[in-house]
Amino acid sequence: MRILLLNPNMTQAITDRLADAGAQVAGPGVSIVKATAPRGFPYISGRAEAQIAGAIALEMLAERVGSFDAAIIAAFGDPGLHGARELFDQPVIGMSEAAMLTACMLGKRFGIVSFAARMAPWYTECVETHGLTGRCAGVFCLDQPFSSVTDVAAEKRDALQRLARSAVESGADVVILAGAPLAGLAAELRDHVPVPLVDQVHAAIRQAETLLALAPRKATAGSFRRPPSKESSGLAASLSARIAGDDWAAEGGNDV
Repeated sequence: MRILLLNPNMTQAITDRLADAGAQVAGPGVSIVKATAPRGFPYISGRAEAQIAGAIALEMLAERVGSFDAAIIAAFGDPGLHGARELFDQPVIGMSEAAMLTACMLGKRFGIVSFAARMAPWYTECVETHGLTGRCAGVFCLDQPFSSVTDVAAEKRDALQRLARSAVESGADVVILAGAPLAGLAAELRDHVPVPLVDQVHAAIRQAETLLALAPRKATAGSFRRPPSKESSGLAASLSARIAGDDWAAEGGNDV
């Protein structure tokens, strides 16, 4: 079982952190395949950056078709998720969606805690996109400078712990530590916060395994069926070929 852990940020150290955290919960026979964005941003912190990273994520998936059984878009905010579910036959898991759905199984309302205030509007809109606004107690972000995105979990550990406790005081039954650089931090803080903490990549890995066990078919009707073939210009060759439907005949892409 090959799970592609696709980091649409450019920072390899974050990809490594995500993979290390994912390996802690991956089941027997699961191989985590790492991929880091070749261009874009060191980390994604807003709407415009997420739109760009989403397009890069689609390119990365197209380049790797056939080398994975399920894929995780490993950035909180899920850039490119819905487009990926249209274009590709394998299950594609959004890290934030997996974390939120898992949190909903542990309590009525979840709080999202992260390290940069700039990301709060984007994260709030991500909650809305997934239809979970009524289950969210709020998005709580630190408003402090940090020295390095790769070390922000250690640097801001105590502040994030306090913020998680504030989220509980604001009505969160469960707290999600959000943002790829915080992968693995939930295990460190679990005994210092009085409600369950959800690790985003742990949730995504286990949700990917569940979907693979369920073996869902690719939709050939509805809004997530593969769109009609279309020519394009200037895109990466693998993505252009995917959109053009060069492989449709082999996959039954014309079914209704």
